[in-house]
Parts: sequence; C-alpha cells; structure tokens
Amino acid sequence: MTRRNTELLLLLLAAPIVILIYAMIVINQGQPLGVNTLGVPIAIFVAFAIAHIAVRKFAPGADPAILPLSFALSGIGIAFITRLAPDMAVRQVEWLFLSIICMIVVLAVVKDVDHVANYKYTLMLIGLLLLLSPMLPGIGRTISGSRIWLAIGSFSFQPGELAKIFIVLFLAGYFAENREMLSVFTMRIGPFRLPDARTIMPMMLMWVLSLLIVIFERDLGSALVVFFMFIFMLYVASGKKSYVFIGLGLAAIGAVAMYHIFGHVQVRVSTWLNPFADASGTGYQLCQAIYSMADGDLFGVGIGRGMCDQIPVVESDYIFAAIAEETGLLGASAVLLMYLLFAVRGYVTAARAKSDVSSFIATGLTTSLVLQAFIIVGGVTRLIPLTGLTMPFVSQGGSSLLASFISVGFLLKCGDEGTGVGAEIDTAKNSTGVLGRVALGKRITHLMVIMSVLFAALVANLTLLMIVNANYYQNMPTNNHTIQREAKRQRGTISTSDGTVLAESDPNGDGTYTRVYPAGDLATHVVGYYSTQYGSSGIESSENDVLTGNESFASWNDVIDYYAGVSSQGNDVQLTINSKIQQAAQDALSGYNGACVVMDPQTGAVLALASSPTYNAGDFDDILSNQNSGNNSDALYNRATQALYAPGSTFKMVTLGAALENDVANENTTYRSPGSIDIGGANVYNFDHNNYGTLTLTRATALSANTVFGQLGVQEGSEMLVNQAQSFGFNQDVPFDLPLQESLMPDPSQMTEWETAWAACGQPVGQHSSPAGPQATVMQMALVGSAIANDGVVERPYLVQATYNSDGQRSSTATPTPYSTALSAETAQRERRVLEQVVQNGTGTAAQIPGVTIAGKTGTAETGQPIDNSWFVGMGPSDNSKVVVAIVLEQGAANDSEASIRARGVMETALQEQGVM
Repeated sequence: MTRRNTELLLLLLAAPIVILIYAMIVINQGQPLGVNTLGVPIAIFVAFAIAHIAVRKFAPGADPAILPLSFALSGIGIAFITRLAPDMAVRQVEWLFLSIICMIVVLAVVKDVDHVANYKYTLMLIGLLLLLSPMLPGIGRTISGSRIWLAIGSFSFQPGELAKIFIVLFLAGYFAENREMLSVFTMRIGPFRLPDARTIMPMMLMWVLSLLIVIFERDLGSALVVFFMFIFMLYVASGKKSYVFIGLGLAAIGAVAMYHIFGHVQVRVSTWLNPFADASGTGYQLCQAIYSMADGDLFGVGIGRGMCDQIPVVESDYIFAAIAEETGLLGASAVLLMYLLFAVRGYVTAARAKSDVSSFIATGLTTSLVLQAFIIVGGVTRLIPLTGLTMPFVSQGGSSLLASFISVGFLLKCGDEGTGVGAEIDTAKNSTGVLGRVALGKRITHLMVIMSVLFAALVANLTLLMIVNANYYQNMPTNNHTIQREAKRQRGTISTSDGTVLAESDPNGDGTYTRVYPAGDLATHVVGYYSTQYGSSGIESSENDVLTGNESFASWNDVIDYYAGVSSQGNDVQLTINSKIQQAAQDALSGYNGACVVMDPQTGAVLALASSPTYNAGDFDDILSNQNSGNNSDALYNRATQALYAPGSTFKMVTLGAALENDVANENTTYRSPGSIDIGGANVYNFDHNNYGTLTLTRATALSANTVFGQLGVQEGSEMLVNQAQSFGFNQDVPFDLPLQESLMPDPSQMTEWETAWAACGQPVGQHSSPAGPQATVMQMALVGSAIANDGVVERPYLVQATYNSDGQRSSTATPTPYSTALSAETAQRERRVLEQVVQNGTGTAAQIPGVTIAGKTGTAETGQPIDNSWFVGMGPSDNSKVVVAIVLEQGAANDSEASIRARGVMETALQEQGVM
C-alpha cells in the first residue's frame, strides 16, 4: 500500500470516531441525528479529504499518519467545543477551514524547504517581532493575566503562535550552517570540555528571550516551549548532551529568579502545590478540573453528561479536563497517545529528511506542538504548574489552530523530501553522509524516548487522579460536583437482616433527594451518616459505591446502564444486624459509656454493634455543626471499633489458650495464689488482695486470680504470649466493613518479667518505644471469644449480609471467610470447659441462663479513674455456640457483676432470635 493510500485509510478510520463523538453530543442535546445535525463533522471530513488530495499532488512522499492524526485531534476538539461553548464552535470551524487552506498553501508554495536557510535572519526578525508585539501600546491586550494578544476592534489574535514557526525556521537554518562549530568545545575546565562564549551565545540569547516573555507578557507556557524547543533542536544539531544539562541549569536558575521576583509566578506555584487551600479563589479553576477528572473513572460519565462546564474557560485551557471526565481514563489516554504518535511520526520525518535544514525544521515543529500538549495537560492534571497554553488542534482558539496546521504543512513538506538509501550514500549531494544519518537517527531516537517518558508520566499521573485517588477528591467538602450529582441520585436503602429500614432517600419533588433515618438511634454507629456538607461515615461511607449504584451490579442491564451513563436508583444494602439484638445491646449500655458487640462465631456475622453515648441518626447534622463551633460531643465516636481499652481479666482467655495449646500447664495444674506476689522485682496482686491459697488453673480462672495468671504468663514468656494474642488478631489490620482500630501488644523483646505478668492478666503497664499492652477494642475481644467458641477458628467479621438492585435482584451475598486459626479444636473445647466454670461457680454467675450452658470471662480493668471498667465476654450454648457477646462498661465495676448481668440480657435476646431458646 502506498503512503497516500495508507493516509486515506487512516482518515477513513478516524472519521467514524469523530462523527460518533459528535453524534453523542447531538443525542444528549435532544436533537435527531441527520445531515443537518451531523453536517459539521461531515464537512470537516470533506475538508480533510480535499487536503489529502492536495498532499497527493504536492507532497506524495510525506508521512501518511500526520494528516489523519491532525484530523482526529481537531475533530475531537470541534466536537467538545460544540458541547462546551456552542457559540464559539462556529468560529472554530471557520478557523479550521482557514487553517487547512493555509496548510495547502504551504504545500503548494514551498518548493524546497532548504531555501529558508537563505532568509534565516529575516525569519528571526519576523519571529521576534511577532513574539514581542503584544507589548506594543494600543494594540497589545492583556487577557487572563497574560499580555499575549493583539486586538484590532473585535478581532484578536495571538501572534506568539505564529512566532514559534518563524523561530523554528530561523533555528533550522542557523544550526544547519553552524552545526560543526556547535559540536566543537574549545574551553577546558579541569577534566571537562565546555563550549566557548561564541558557541554558547545562542543559548544565552534564547534564555534571555524566554525570561523577557515571562517578565513582560506573563506567558510562562510560551517561554517554556520556546526555550526547550531550542534545546531539543540544539541537541539534535550538535549531539552534545552538555547543552541539555546547561539548558536545564539555566531553566532552573530562571525559574527560581522568576519565582522570587514576580507575584504571578508565586501564585501559579502555590496553586499547583495546594489548589484546595483557596478552592473558591485562585485555585477554583484547577480544583474544578480535578473534580471533573476524578468523576471520569475508567470509562467516563458519558459524552455530554459531565459537569465540566463549571470550569471557567473550559473550552480553551481546560478542554482536556472535559475530555477526561466524559470519556474516562481510556479516552483521555487515547488522546495523549495520539500526541505521542504525532511525535513519533514527526521525528521519523526528521530522521529521513533529505537535508539538515528539513530535519531540524521537522524536529523543531514536532517538539513545539507535542511539548505544548504535554505542558498544558501536565498543568491541568497537576503534574506541573499550570502555564496557560492551548492544546494544539483541540483547544478553542483560531491562532493556535492556524499555527498548528501551518506546522503540519511544513512537516508534510519535509517528509516529502525524505531521502532513500542511495541519496544517503551520495555524500556529494548530502553532506551528512551515512555516518551523519546514523548519528542523527540516534539523537532523534533519544528525543522519542524523552517524549515517551513524558507522556507515560502524564498517563500515570492521570491514573492516580482518576482511579487511585478519585474517591479522595470526590469526598472533599469543597467538591461541589459530588454535592450536585449526589443530590440528584436516589441512594439505596440500608436495612437490618429482619427488615427494619435504617436509612432511605426521600424525594423532594425537584429531582433531588434527602437522606432520612427512620429508625431513630437504632444502630446509628453502624449506619453512620451521609451529608452533602460533611461527607459520610459508617456503612454510608464504606458502601457508598454500592448505595449509589456504582458497583455490585445484579444484572447485565445494570452494567450497561452504568457505563452508558443512564441514571438509576442505587443498590440496597442489607446488614447482618438484627434489630431486636441491636436494641438489647443498646439497652445494656444504658447509663454508661461503653460498647457491646454481638457475633455469630460460626460465620463472623455481627448481629449487633452498639456504642454509648449514642444519638438520633437524624440529628447528626446538628452534632457536626456544634462540633465545628467548638462544642465537642463524643456521641459520634464508635467505642466498639475505635476505642482501645485495657481488657482486664477477659484477656486471661488468651493467656489460658496459650498455656493449654503449648502444654505450659493444664486445667489441673496447681499454683499458689497469695493476695500479692513479687514477680520481676514488683508486685502483682489479686482483686482486693484476696488470698486464695493453692488453686488449680481451672479454679484460678473461675476466681480470676491475678497472681496465678501472672506466674503463668512468666512461664509462657513474652514471645509466646504476644504470638498467641496476634493469632487472635492483636497487632493485625483485621478487615472489616467499618474502620477498625488495631488492638495492641508490645514488642516481646522490650517486655520485662513484671510487665509480662501483668499483660497475662490483661493490664498494660509497660513503658517503652512499643505500645503498652494489651490494649483491645470491644470488637477484638468479641473475636477472641468467637475463636474459642468456634473450635479455634477466627472468622472474618462482617456487617453487610447482601446487596440488591432497585428491582430487588440480589447482586451479592456475604460468604463466611476464616481469618486465622488461633487454637486447635481440642484446645478450644478444653478452654470452653474451663470458662463454663466461670459462669457456673465463679465471678460470672450473674450471666447464667436457665437451660443453656454459658461459658465466659469477666474482667475488671484499672484505668486510673475512681471506678474501674467492667468487662464480660460470653458464649453460648457452650458446645455449639451461636452467639458471642463482648461488653465493656466504663467505670462500671462498682457492682462486680454489672457487665455480666447486662450481657446476660443481650445473650438471652440473641439466643431467642437465633432459635436456641
């Protein structure tokens, strides 16, 4: 296939993409598809078809991919400008047709690009005049803080866009004439060779020119493009990497100087570092772009369905943000890939050009266009500070479009004059020769690698923004996109396993919804809250994507509707919580601060999770508002999952398990239990310093004798004790549907003998770099009880039982998953026999339930408060446990049996609901 036929095929492949994007915009605007509504993309294709014919005539040997890539990019640009600024779209189409005409004129008029070398200084003068002309009084205009415009009446133009082309043409002629001089370094400083003053002068002049652009025109983008375009061309001409490093050094010096001298540069940098610090002021434009892109995800919200129109001047500087939001990461990456392919084809043109002049022109123009795309996309995506450029071919702006297509015309002309092998060898006609071509090819390959790395960085950064950190940006309190979008979405319900609705969305009559909590204070710490002002917590937060319908699809229709952008009701979430057990757990905490967790040990399902103090779910807005006003309340604090307590004697279940599992002692091993005993040079004492005489380990557990368990802990040693605790979940990030604070044990190598003794009793006393331990959440102690009740296996705890779509179809069901094995089944059974004695004739007799054998462990934890905390962990029926209850009452130890009594009421309700009683 010839080059021109390949070009035609690529144009035909690009046409449906452009027409499809335009058609989606038309459909979203409620218009019928037809010749009238699709006339613009068809006319654009016709214009490019005419351009293709011109290329066949005037540049038959040109690269076949450059024109189709220009068509695809400009077509996408026209489509999105029509979507975002329809009033400007007509003018943009007119500029596009004019630009294509100018491109054809370049092809027809420029017979030999080598002739530009004859006029290089004239071209330089024209370029400088164009670049600096906006500083002229009367016709120069400052728009959006940059003085880069010429205005005559209502007509405005950016001369700097054309100036870059003239500068490239001048540099190509200059470098072709002086490349040998530029390649020879005559100065030596130590072991280094450096260019002399005459050689380095062009770089210094270009550096000064770039600084002048920043100083007088406040155009950071053009300064960067001009300077680095020069550096790239200089490297290709000379092959000296030193120029690149010197150029980077000069750029760094200039950047630091400009930052300290000019306020507008400081604003750009500070906005880049933290746009959210002034999200409604200097950072507004960038923040809105970030919010839009964060909404895009992988596939986008759908063409015409985004909220990118909230970005000021989105059709120009920020059009890439609109593309990313509505076409997703895949669409945005495809656009970036087109620019990278443009770079590759432009550099290939430079490599096969017949002369130095045409090679340097192709290098300079390709670098100018693609580097400009990188700089603006990098700024919009916050990879680098924003500089205020336009995306070549895509952004609204006639000056940029015209310059881009004139550049394409020169690129095609340079490619048409490409050499063959014979011409490369013919040194009489080609002064560079074969060796020169090989060297040139290597240098241009280096540029391709650099561009590939730059665009790979853009895609990686875009992935972080749109996928990895998207949820973070979406949940920002300043994200008005999320607020407006979520207000119009009906979130799914949250309900208990027995059908009590805990949260639902009520319509307001204007297309928006209000989140309501009809169950009052029932399970409020589990459900959490959802607010467009304060964000979300609890299940409202952890299951947000399910409740909004963004995941957990029940059917292919759900999947298709989601990726097509069809709005639908969110999915319903059914919890493992039982409303009657939950109410019993909340009642058990009445009058105390504390927490209670009820679990099914065989599955890990959480049947109740209560924290006190609690609150009415409908009042969360007032509570949060008061907290922001300085009136702090801990009603929102979930003590069941977030508070770390000394577990007291309930931790003896862990110590006992370690002893039985590792044959340190058995149930009938005897110990002396004086009221106080010296261990490791300090005292360990029983409650009220009771002297129990000589006890078996079973009886010591029933009476909760600290002096016995202190001795047992020393026998086990700190490492065994800590390892056993870790097998239950201490020092582990246990997965759960709500944020779960990690329960703590010390580093065993730092534990003294006395600390080990008290740790075995459940009292943290250590002072060292690792945390004192044990410190446990109520959920953690429920897991310890569940492991003993479930023959040693810790099941992963969970709160979400199932999810359903808006049609009632089940989309997911929880599956019990073992988390760890803490004990062997035999050891767990032996330990349950011991714990039964605690309830039958020990410290936990208040937890007895007629007709059901209950095993459990009481606990009293010293806290430094006037009254200690009271604990109880119980399980029943002991031989086939269906329920485990863990409860702590802060300062509840005034009555030794208080926690046991209250746990019994919870356990009775739970056993009834589980069908045991």
